Amino acid sequence: MSYDLGVWFPHKRMSDKEAGETYRRVCDSAFAGLQAHPAIDAFYAELTSRYPEIDTIAEERIDDHAYCPWSCALDHTPAYVVMPCVYSQAENVHHFVHELARRHGLAVYDPQASHITYADT
Repeated sequence: MSYDLGVWFPHKRMSDKEAGETYRRVCDSAFAGLQAHPAIDAFYAELTSRYPEIDTIAEERIDDHAYCPWSCALDHTPAYVVMPCVYSQAENVHHFVHELARRHGLAVYDPQASHITYADT
């Protein structure tokens, strides 16, 4: 079981339902109307400096979920990042991603709760 989050730049506000539809399209490998934004790459760089990508860590650290909480590779484009983490690290990742997204002015979609959070909320 994994805990997933999606992050993108909010060029426009979306309802929870619209964000859910966007997230589903993103998971189907479609940009879903999202536009590239430099804040995404800055977010990704800071995120992976704290929690490196799973395919970049040494084999002996693969089960060190405090070091790398990802259950598989992140889906990163210039328009969004989708982060699947192991459930045991869900709370830590949730707080870190929301804090980081707020600093970068990004929206966070939580598919478990079907809810989008904006940097100013």
